[in-house]
Amino acid sequence: MKPERQEIDVSNLAPATSPGGVRGFVCMSIVLVLAFSVPLYELVRFAAASELYSYILLVPFISGYLVWLQRRQLPACSGPARLPAALFSLGGLAALAGYGLARHSGGELKADDFLALMMTAFVLFFVAGGCWFLGKEVVRALAFPICFLVFVVPLPTFLLDGIEVFLQQGSALAAQGFFQLAGATFFREGLIFQLPTITLRVAPECSGIHSTLVLVITSLVAGQLFLRSPWKRTILAVAVIPLALLRNGFRVFVIGELCTHIGPEMIHSPIHHRGGPLFFALSLIPFFLLIFFLRKSERFTKNSKPQ
Repeated sequence: MKPERQEIDVSNLAPATSPGGVRGFVCMSIVLVLAFSVPLYELVRFAAASELYSYILLVPFISGYLVWLQRRQLPACSGPARLPAALFSLGGLAALAGYGLARHSGGELKADDFLALMMTAFVLFFVAGGCWFLGKEVVRALAFPICFLVFVVPLPTFLLDGIEVFLQQGSALAAQGFFQLAGATFFREGLIFQLPTITLRVAPECSGIHSTLVLVITSLVAGQLFLRSPWKRTILAVAVIPLALLRNGFRVFVIGELCTHIGPEMIHSPIHHRGGPLFFALSLIPFFLLIFFLRKSERFTKNSKPQ
């Protein structure tokens, strides 16, 4: 008696991605890079020469690595997501129109503002191409790596100034708290601290905006890699803001105490001019502790569920 032939339904065994869709997306990406080759070249030069935006050069590689980690779990490419593709394309055209209007009005754009508009358009067109060639399901699965590309966009001048003011004010408030806890003699007026031997001002350079941006980026990537719960990822990302303010305030406090107890010449010491990495490293201690407790709480919640 011959065994019956078993028929296998292969309709559901689609590859993780459709070769046609991937090829179309790769071709679109090449065309897009060529079309924006001048702004992209200017961005690389700008980021390489900037202490604030040096992280931009790493962002595409981080996004690519996160996509590579998910490569085996990606759904099959579906048909074009026409509405999202159209909306993102309109957003890209709006960014280009904003640049055109600024040039037409005769105003000279700063490098930050020019690159902010160009890179916003580039990222939006890139996402639009993903929606069209890869489909809604793939784009949704890669939502984080795609959204992470927003960090290749330099901050517009008005937004950068606003963030600096916020960090200055918050750092001054945190420094006041440290001085009060230490029982130091001081008088604060806005951003100025009058100490017994010196007067300190929390300048824009003391806002710690570069290290704060790096800490925000680190928190987002760490949350994606080590945490599963969306709200715990949110807690980690939000927690870096008060952590950054405490770090900056502690730095002002340390410099003030050194100038008070050792001498005002400590304002020119390496801990003031080159102490940023040290205080950033110190801020990583509570940061990693928070990741540890959030991750541990996830394991506890998982193990406490009834089987």
